Amino acid sequence: MRVDDFDFDLPATLIAQHPPAIRGASRLMVLSRATGASLETRIDALPDRLRRGDVLVLNDTRVFPARLVGRRLPGGGRLECLLVAPRSHDLWEALVHPGQRLRVGSRFVCEGAGRAGGAIHGEIVERGSFGQRLVRLAAEGFDTVDAAVDGIGHVPLPPYIRRPDADADRERYQTVFGAYRGSVAAPTAGLHFTPALLERIRAAGVEIVTLTHHVGYGTFKPVRVDLVEEHHVDPERYTVPQVTADAIAAARAGGRRIVVVGTTTTRALESAASGSDVRAGTATTTLFIHPGYRFRVVDALLTNFHVPRSSLLFLVSAFAGRDHVLAAYREAMARGFRFYSYGDAMFIE
Repeated sequence: MRVDDFDFDLPATLIAQHPPAIRGASRLMVLSRATGASLETRIDALPDRLRRGDVLVLNDTRVFPARLVGRRLPGGGRLECLLVAPRSHDLWEALVHPGQRLRVGSRFVCEGAGRAGGAIHGEIVERGSFGQRLVRLAAEGFDTVDAAVDGIGHVPLPPYIRRPDADADRERYQTVFGAYRGSVAAPTAGLHFTPALLERIRAAGVEIVTLTHHVGYGTFKPVRVDLVEEHHVDPERYTVPQVTADAIAAARAGGRRIVVVGTTTTRALESAASGSDVRAGTATTTLFIHPGYRFRVVDALLTNFHVPRSSLLFLVSAFAGRDHVLAAYREAMARGFRFYSYGDAMFIE
């Protein structure tokens, strides 16, 4: 299957640059997997789409302010460093810009301002390709490197959000149920939920459970091949608690649905699948879901509207069918739905 088969033209005006003024005010498109029929409603109507006995699975990862902005030493030229994955408490895999000027031994500093103060000192210790580096960090004015990153770092907004991050993004680019720090991108389907909506879902007889899937920068990795099957996704870590695995097993035994919030949650559950149940534990996944994949766990999916030619669009198309998804996307564009991370949602059942 060709990557070009998943392309579409999206007006720039439909790429959400800010979250809705009020969390939970998003629109919702409901799509039938069987027929491709769609209808428009609001995210606060989601409880009406769920059934008593459903198990709703959320990703409780938390985004950390992984984007560091500073200056090179000596000379003072501007530098950006995106922390991608820790090797130890002070050693990080990172993407740096401008990469061609940062060789092994290059040093930089990122200084806090206003409320934060302090600084992060960095040194390039290993060089990779496409701007990838291994950097060693040291904190000044903070007890730990993690504390310094939390105080000085910027919210790592996606590249299609073409504005500087703001203080409000520290709250809004984060789910209300996030618990475990480790993602450089938000599990965006979860951004629509409020405590009140979660309570209404519970009151409707739906069981809510969580897993942790830390989202890496590979979620924005462009597809550089012509054939979908030749693409590879970067490894990401996930943890499925025993209580979540047990809830899914009980639901399966009782003929009840597993309703999944987000593509990361989907990949974690399908990676942990053992028959129609899932194994509890922590593992790394490189599972690439694309059309032709047979889902073993997921019965319904809440997700956002995704980038053309992306691995996330491939996953959604595998679940609902490419023609159904692209037809729904065309309808969403005609109706002025907002796309991508801060945009509206789609519920596929």
